Amino acid sequence: MFRRGVVLRCVNCGEIYEPDPFLFKCRKCGSLLEVLVPVEGVSWSSFRGRGVWRYRPLLPVSDDVKPVTMGEGGTPLIRCENIEAWLRDRYGVAPRVYVKFEGANPTGSFKDRGMTVIASIARSLRVKLVAAASTGNTASSAAAYTARAGLKMVLVLPKGKVAKGKLGQSILYGATIIEVDGSFDDAMKAVQDAVEASKGGIYPFNSFNPWRLEGQKTIAFEIAEEIGVPDFVIVPVGNGGNISAIWKGFNELHKAGLIDKLPRMVGVQAEGAAPLATAFEKGLDKPLFVDKPETVATAIRIGRPVNWMKALRAVKESGGLFTKVSDDEILSAMRMLASMEGVGAEPAGASSLAGLLKLVEDGTIGNNDTVVLVATGHALKDPDAMLRASTKMLHASSSSEAAKLLLEMAEKS
Repeated sequence: MFRRGVVLRCVNCGEIYEPDPFLFKCRKCGSLLEVLVPVEGVSWSSFRGRGVWRYRPLLPVSDDVKPVTMGEGGTPLIRCENIEAWLRDRYGVAPRVYVKFEGANPTGSFKDRGMTVIASIARSLRVKLVAAASTGNTASSAAAYTARAGLKMVLVLPKGKVAKGKLGQSILYGATIIEVDGSFDDAMKAVQDAVEASKGGIYPFNSFNPWRLEGQKTIAFEIAEEIGVPDFVIVPVGNGGNISAIWKGFNELHKAGLIDKLPRMVGVQAEGAAPLATAFEKGLDKPLFVDKPETVATAIRIGRPVNWMKALRAVKESGGLFTKVSDDEILSAMRMLASMEGVGAEPAGASSLAGLLKLVEDGTIGNNDTVVLVATGHALKDPDAMLRASTKMLHASSSSEAAKLLLEMAEKS
């Protein structure tokens, strides 16, 4: 099932294990594991096709595993020239800004990259039941990919705290849903406890399963292949898996000799759900967990990130940083990205732009820096958040009155 030379390593004590799809924690210290993939002999010419599976030589599954795929990956990397001009006019600073628009994935978020890999593994294992806790995007993505794989999916969601678009997708794809009173962290605990007690009877699709993150690292591969290595990669952080996966991707390219430098990783958290950003500000080595996280950016409304150790390591190893932004700053960035660049991102996805604005203002990002903002999910994921945006709306009682209003505006323009 796994490529020769692939191993699992504990992120804390460094213990090495053979690749076991059912091993999620270190037997020695109880910490999470990461996948190590051999990179020897890999070149840019090794990659074929498009999307996540273009990078199969750097994915851990062997060539005989048939992918469960819907063409995920290969998302647009969009140059934000209007935002660049705005920054130049306002701050006198001219970074090159790109948005990696993960909303273009099949279910509208970056989660599809991980799900194609983990669903392929789960189908090969012929597991009977898969499960995931979610703030929304994991749910909709896991539901879609397990439907395609013919697997039975159960989602554990915090009741009343999942955006309508994501909940609607999960229902549409046919998953069984358990709504739990409490937060995402309560839902995650339920899944972790059940997986452990089931002794292999339930297969988890959350990111404490290290195999899922192997798909998400392909964001780094696509960025590097298209524009080289940027100076900064800014990523919304909830559970911490994506920022660590992207950093892992760049590191693998560097070890393979395909790039000659590494980016600085920036993790952005909402003020009401900022266990890592607050700890980073205070110079701590562990997060300051939040019992009742609250933010309009539901996708990153997580108080106890399971991948905190991986995320913190990614930021520190890269010479990067964590920053936190307010809900008002997130919503403003969401409107800015849409109205100036035509890119519709959900609040969590737009938080990367909110982070950029803060770092330009404080001088961290300056002239000639190249920055990639990872917009993790599509605006349609959260219709309520979209409707918060202000716009000029006029009413016409007839078609002739509407035509008159149009002509009046034409005369004024």
